[in-house]
Amino acid sequence: MKYNKIATAFCAAALGLMSLTSCEGGDLFSIDSPDWLSSKADSIAAEKAKNQGGDDVIEGMEEDVYTVGATDYSTGWWAVFSKYYQIPEGEKWIAQFNLNINPAATNTYKNYAMIISNDEDRGAANYHEYGAIRYDFQPSGNSEWGDYIDRSLATSDLEFQTDTDSGVDKLGGKVTLTVDRTGGGLVVTMTNGTVTKTYTQTSPLVNLNADASNTTIRCFLVPEGSYINWLGSTLEPIGGFTSAEDKQPLSMTLNGVPKKVLQGATLEEAFANVTATVQFETGVSLDVTAKDLTFQAIPDMANLGAKTLVAVYSKTYKGEAAAQPVIGYASFEVVDKMYTLLGAADNSTGWWGAHSENIRVAPNETYVSTFTNYTSGGANWNNFVVVLCAEDNSEYAVVRADNFGWGAGYDGNANLELSGGQADWAGWLAAMDGAKVTTYVTNTGNNTADVKAVMVGTDGVTYYQEYKNIIIDSENFYFRFTVDGCHLEFDDVVGEEDNSTGWWTSHWQDIIVPAGQTYTTRFTNYTNGAANWNNFVVVLTRQDNSEYAVLRGDNFGWGDSYESATLSGGQADWAAWLAAMDGAKVTVSITNNGSTADVKCVMLGNDGVTYYQDYIGISPIDGEDFRFRFTCEGSHLVFE
Repeated sequence: MKYNKIATAFCAAALGLMSLTSCEGGDLFSIDSPDWLSSKADSIAAEKAKNQGGDDVIEGMEEDVYTVGATDYSTGWWAVFSKYYQIPEGEKWIAQFNLNINPAATNTYKNYAMIISNDEDRGAANYHEYGAIRYDFQPSGNSEWGDYIDRSLATSDLEFQTDTDSGVDKLGGKVTLTVDRTGGGLVVTMTNGTVTKTYTQTSPLVNLNADASNTTIRCFLVPEGSYINWLGSTLEPIGGFTSAEDKQPLSMTLNGVPKKVLQGATLEEAFANVTATVQFETGVSLDVTAKDLTFQAIPDMANLGAKTLVAVYSKTYKGEAAAQPVIGYASFEVVDKMYTLLGAADNSTGWWGAHSENIRVAPNETYVSTFTNYTSGGANWNNFVVVLCAEDNSEYAVVRADNFGWGAGYDGNANLELSGGQADWAGWLAAMDGAKVTTYVTNTGNNTADVKAVMVGTDGVTYYQEYKNIIIDSENFYFRFTVDGCHLEFDDVVGEEDNSTGWWTSHWQDIIVPAGQTYTTRFTNYTNGAANWNNFVVVLTRQDNSEYAVLRGDNFGWGDSYESATLSGGQADWAAWLAAMDGAKVTVSITNNGSTADVKCVMLGNDGVTYYQDYIGISPIDGEDFRFRFTCEGSHLVFE
């Protein structure tokens, strides 16, 4: 269906009006016209200019009717996308849509951004972005970004100084978007008749396509805190145009289903943040929220164990009763205990939306963390992020799981070393949803830091990512985790959760400690309280598992290298210590001195008292073959 059927009527009316002026001296709106007529002509011209992209009919515009974003304004950044629109070199693309701004919005960026990329799907191995141009305009902010976008080339007749300036509502309404490559460069215009933003680049675009003969670019829109009702396009998108006629649902995919649900939660509570992508006739899709779905858990929600979530959607594209409902399925688990989570369990947490606490790493120390990484799978960066900072939170660097970072100690650092990323990014991203991750954050003591991540994916493959020689202040060095479209579950457990663990039946992973280094980790210790030894145990070994020493938390140990150790002497009140160890936060540091080893334990009890236990000068050890792990008895450990 053509979007410009009334163009002929407009043209006929215009020709008729011109025919009235065909006699001699009858110029339309000539300078000899009466003042009121000239004034009227000027006002009509001004109004037409003001409403450029409003109700004007654009030649070649085809109907393309679909919605991008949740209509309750809940869409977060990089959560939903428009179709892809391909613009070959030398051509122009014009689109029209209604931009719906949240009446309660207080941030200038709650509108939309247009992403310009090479001719590849998002997430593909060869996908590259030129950058993004957002509708708002803030010269000192981030309303345009990307390696191939020059922010100085952007202008607007509505300028914001901060993210919280008023006026974002002026961006709403019918928007005409033009991407023009006919002049050899790139000219982008966004206008709703009230606000016009332009980006004018006269130089040709660098070709980011793997095939040098393919100079096509792709554009797609990403809303945030808003939604888009698409109207039309002059170029057919990938997947084709969408008719305005009503459409029946064909299939459905569930999004944001939590991996674990706490026993006792109702269906409505557990799945309140679940959304679904519904596929309709003619290839159009729509994201719907939990309130549009009917849920059932099979076999039930009452008992622990693995479950199947069944969701039913029974509406047409326009919200009428569907001839046949569609059903979506997902797996989850009912548990009686939820471990510490960073980020929402449905992976809806936006960038910088959740942070762990800052952890200090001393000079020549490495802090080891373990967790399970869950991702929305939207993009490579929807995984864990490590933030390196000073005590006052000023950043040295922010490094992602996917071979990318930034910051004062990262940008322009000639000595920075990256491991190079993954050979198959798509395979890696799929494997990261449920990947078991161990991170090593090292303070070298020479004002540099290293970050290493070992990621055991759900495909059984072990992936690595390293960042070396990040510039820091070694005397003032901390790190923390943050997330974006993912969540981290600190669920690494040694021992049975009912504290029935028998001796030597459960062990943590072996961690290698290089000579001259101190490795530190932290966990919560739970005990049955029967005896002092029903707590954590540190095992120091060689690669072949032969032991240097076995060290308990209660001032006792054994092994070939144990007798040389100096112990701190235990606790003044063992009964109080034992009672305080159920739920105690324990930090253990293991130092490889080359020929000797030191182990220091700091135990923050549930009584608020900090207890200490040291084993200093364990020897001899082979500094080139030294590692540690944890075990327990009558207790269990939950690592952070």
